[in-house]
Formats: sequence, structure tokens, C-alpha cells
Amino acid sequence: MAGHLLKISSLATAVFATSGFYIYGRQLDLNDLSVIRFGRAAATTAIISYDYLTAFRHVEYDTEDYWALKSKVHLRSAERLRDLCCANRGTFIKVGQHLGALDYLLPEEYTSTLKVLHSRAPQSSMEEIQQVIREDLGKELSELFVTFEEKPQGAASLAQVHKAVLHDGRTVAIKVQHPKVQRQSSKDIVVMEVLLRVVHWLFPDFAFMWLVEEAKKNMPLELDFLNEGQNAERMANMLAHFPFLKVPMIHWDLSTKRILTMEFVEGGQVNERDYMKKHGINVNEISENLGKMYSEMIFVHGFVHCDPHPGNVLVRKCTQSNKTEIILLDHGLYQDVEIRTNAALYLPQISELLNRVPRQMLLLLKTNDLLRGIETTLQTRASSSSFINMSRCCIRAMARHKISKTQSRRRRLQITLAESLSLWRLTMYELFLRVKGSTLGNWLTALLAFLA
Repeated sequence: MAGHLLKISSLATAVFATSGFYIYGRQLDLNDLSVIRFGRAAATTAIISYDYLTAFRHVEYDTEDYWALKSKVHLRSAERLRDLCCANRGTFIKVGQHLGALDYLLPEEYTSTLKVLHSRAPQSSMEEIQQVIREDLGKELSELFVTFEEKPQGAASLAQVHKAVLHDGRTVAIKVQHPKVQRQSSKDIVVMEVLLRVVHWLFPDFAFMWLVEEAKKNMPLELDFLNEGQNAERMANMLAHFPFLKVPMIHWDLSTKRILTMEFVEGGQVNERDYMKKHGINVNEISENLGKMYSEMIFVHGFVHCDPHPGNVLVRKCTQSNKTEIILLDHGLYQDVEIRTNAALYLPQISELLNRVPRQMLLLLKTNDLLRGIETTLQTRASSSSFINMSRCCIRAMARHKISKTQSRRRRLQITLAESLSLWRLTMYELFLRVKGSTLGNWLTALLAFLA
């Protein structure tokens, strides 16, 4: 018996030693092992679930103590979820960022805690970046670029962007995918699906299984940078009539599924009021143009940019034309909003209809939040420009839909006249708001108050 134990222990020692030398020789990061990533996710899920199952045993429902305790449980659970995302990185951070944007669905403790994931994105080493470029483009950096800045311009959950100069003198931005993301993403999604099903079994009211379905559908698209380049060109062509919109040009000869090379465009974030003041950019003009751009995407074309946060929308004063431009970045994911003809009807009652509208409607709310948030930061809310432009596009979209459903010339004429009247009323209201907010408006208001 002792001899058998000795043999088994010797064999185990040899196996562990060999594995150790293998891992050391391969410089394998333990975080890359699926069993480690799954174990970490499973442990976090178990701890959070246990907390919710046991925390309220001795507290009466709907009392002040109950709601105070619930807020604490939400907060510590959100912090555990955030730490899991930071540890597993990649797909986990991407999903965590998405959760952080669901202000309409999740408790504030979750959204405020998970929002920090936008600044916790992983960063690949220069050796890893070179390896991806070597594998996909078949050349060394020196063969492709005169200069290549090692410090990234920005790092996100799936990729990071570097600035470089081509041999013909053009400056480009190179978006390079983190080397491990492609391999890990499908496994990570399976892990999330298994664990969320367990949570749903424990808590039948848990209604976030759709997150996994969205991830399964969208992650392959986001990991295909050729798809992103095609989306960018489609958006540029679709909104080419807006002279203020700039979509960076794609360099297809230096782009693959894991590498996207595009024109380098500098600018400040769309919510940076100090930057705009320094560069002489009219904040009211920016608010108005943002409203026009997103409203046309949603209601006219039904092809909508899915990640409208300030980091993906830049502004600048063009050196050649001296005109203000809005630069739209990150075209990895778009939604065909098939409900665009109904969106105009839903928007005024969105808070009541939230639980019944399709998930694409959440994208409208996210875009709406972006526009309202930017207007608040830039102090342009009084003009209601984004709301007015959205209303214009709603009116146009509804009229176009009604005309497509009728064969009667008389009815088409009625629809066209009604559309023109509604647009005229909006224009008059917009003029009223501008006069009201101007120096002349303030003077007239003061005069009327004095006369009264």
C-alpha cells in the first residue's frame, strides 16, 4: 500500500513539475486558462446569489431598514461583479460596460459602479501588438510605418489604438485587437450563459438572459474589424449631405479582421466644454448638429450607431475650412431599427412603455441620454435643439411611412401638407426659443415685466 502511494505521489509530483516547467516555458498567464476564468466567475456568482438569498431573512419587507439593506446588497454585489470583469477582462469588461449603461433597467448602485469599467480596459504589450501585426499583415512594423507610437492613444475592452505614420507621410490610427480576445470570447459567453441560467433558476424574476443572446449575436461582429470598416463607409455615404460630419477614411490595404487602419483625426470629446471654448467652437451648433445626425440615423435610415458615448464622438475646428466638425468613431456595432416608424409614437410615453418595447428601443434611450447629457454639460438645454431635430425626423419618417401605405393622390397630398404644417410649427417654436434665449429676448421680457 505504501509502495502504491509512493508511486502515485511521485507520478503526481512529476506531472505538476512538468506542467510547471511547461507553463513557465510558454510564459502562460493563468488568467488565460478557461478553468481559472470559469472558476472565478462561478465563485462570484455563488457569493452574489447567496448574499441575495440570505441578506433579507430577518428584515421586514418594504420597511426603511429593508430598502437601506437592499441598497447595500446591490452595492457590494455590483463591486464584486466589477472586480470579476476587471480580473477576466475581454468579453467580461465589454458586457460589464453594457450593464453600466442600462440606467433604465438596473439599480443605480450597479450602473454607477460598473461605469468605471470604461477606464479599466486591459492594455496589450508592444510585443503582443507586433505579433498580431506580423501574423495578419505579414510584415514588421518598420516595413509598414515610418514611426509607430508604442503608447496607445486609447485602450478598450477588445482592442487598443496606436498612432503611426505611413511611408507616404500620412498619419494613421491603427486599431489592434487584443490577441487573446478572439480565442476567449466564445468560451466566456458559454460561461456567462451557464451561470445566468443558474441565477434565473434561483431567482425566476431575473430577466437578463437576453444579455447573453445579445452577446452571442454581437460579439462576432464586434471582433470583425472588416465589418467595422464597412459600417464606417456606409455611415459616411449615408450622411454625406451633412458637411459637419467626419468619418475617418479606412485604409483597406492595412486592415484585417483583427487590425483596422484608418485616417488619424484629432479632436476633443463632445462633452469637453473647455476644449470647445479654447478652440472657438459654438456649443449650440454642436448640440443642434448632434440632434440632426442621430435623429436621421434613427428615424430616417434605421441604421444606428450602437455605442454613442462621448469618447466615440469628437469635435474639432477644421484647419482647412475653419468649420466645426463632428467626428464619429467606433463603428463596430450598428442596429437596424425596424421599429423606427413607431418610435415617434413611443417616445412621449417611454417611461410607461419601457417594459413592453423591443430591446432596440433601449438604444434610442441611450442615444437620447447622450444628447441630453451633452446639452447639460455644454449648457445648451434651453434651445432644445436635439429634441426639435429628433421631432423633425419623426415627422418626416411618419409621413414617408403613411405615403408608402396609400395609393390615393388626394391622401398623399393631405399627408404632405400635414407634414409641412407640422415642420413649420416646429420651426416657429425653434425661432421662439432662440429669441427667448437671446439678448433681445431678455430685453423684451424685462420691458414687458416693467410695463405690467
